[in-house]
Amino acid sequence: MSKFEILSTDGNARRGILSTLHGDINTPAFMPVGTAATVKGVFTDDILKTGSEIILGNTYHLMLRPTSEVVKKLGGLHKFMNWNKPILTDSGGYQVFSLSELRKLTDNGVEFRSHIDGKKIFMSPEDSIQIQMNLNSDIVMVLDECTPYPSTYDTAKKSMLLSMQWAKRCKEYFGENDNSLFGIVQGSTYEDLRSDSAKRLIDIDFDGYAVGGLAVGETQEEMFRVLDFTTPVLPKNKPHYLMGVGKPEDILGAVERGIDMFDCVLPTRSGRTGQGFTSLGPINVRNAKHKLSDHPIDPISQNPICKNYSLGYIHHLFNAKEMLGGMLLSLHNIYFYQEMMQNIRNAIEAQELKGFIKNFRERYNAD
Repeated sequence: MSKFEILSTDGNARRGILSTLHGDINTPAFMPVGTAATVKGVFTDDILKTGSEIILGNTYHLMLRPTSEVVKKLGGLHKFMNWNKPILTDSGGYQVFSLSELRKLTDNGVEFRSHIDGKKIFMSPEDSIQIQMNLNSDIVMVLDECTPYPSTYDTAKKSMLLSMQWAKRCKEYFGENDNSLFGIVQGSTYEDLRSDSAKRLIDIDFDGYAVGGLAVGETQEEMFRVLDFTTPVLPKNKPHYLMGVGKPEDILGAVERGIDMFDCVLPTRSGRTGQGFTSLGPINVRNAKHKLSDHPIDPISQNPICKNYSLGYIHHLFNAKEMLGGMLLSLHNIYFYQEMMQNIRNAIEAQELKGFIKNFRERYNAD
């Protein structure tokens, strides 16, 4: 079971420490995504050097390949991927949601076809928890249905109630455990459904509470509106996790609204396709204007990629289709995110978050 301590606050923003069996996580925290037991193109030793303290693994992908039983036999996910710090695993619900053409929901669970070989698979709430226990995740997520956006009120209510039923079954199966179990608030964009969902989860009693069903097509304004009425009803002494949200300006706005944890594939997926995140806004390193640049990717950052490689070199690697280009840019992007999170934590401690966010946005959107 994890322990969460709030060290300081600034408005609704919280600076805390989440303690797990595999170490402490300073919050607000960003989790790089290691879907198939790897953060694509980045060595775990290098991820550690970025200041990352927790990564996310994925139940859906690992249950299909190599299977959770194989990972368990090989010593659990930490040993399997050479990461001796905390791991959070997604329940697989979002991936099943994204396979809408291949899935069928019932009260008992979800039936879907593997995207790998088309094999029919059934996963119950208990199955999802057992898979994550086989992986030995520090933070286990309940199985939920990620409600599609937009949804009618009736569709959102039906989906939320099914997720709450599954959440209760997950908690019962998880039982007494040294690791942690987080519930997931659903209810689409409807305030009363979100409130009802949160109250039901609080009655079940979880170690942390996630806000799910966002970053699925809604505007930033809509996302913030949902957070404005959702986070205030969550327990203040437990961590709050916004699932799948990773744009820098979304993170800033969510931190202001009381969110402590984030995950997203954006830093590495963007890195593999040539987008670098910088303090002056995102850049496309493939652009011809960077060919002769001897400047670092980010003129402000002191991370090792910026210190050792020019923008012109990274541009060359992408044009030459060298895999090192995507590796270096992915690692740079993770450094950018972790530096941003450290600056956010410092600003909360100093009671200067609003000023930090104002300055960040002015630089980031300068063009």
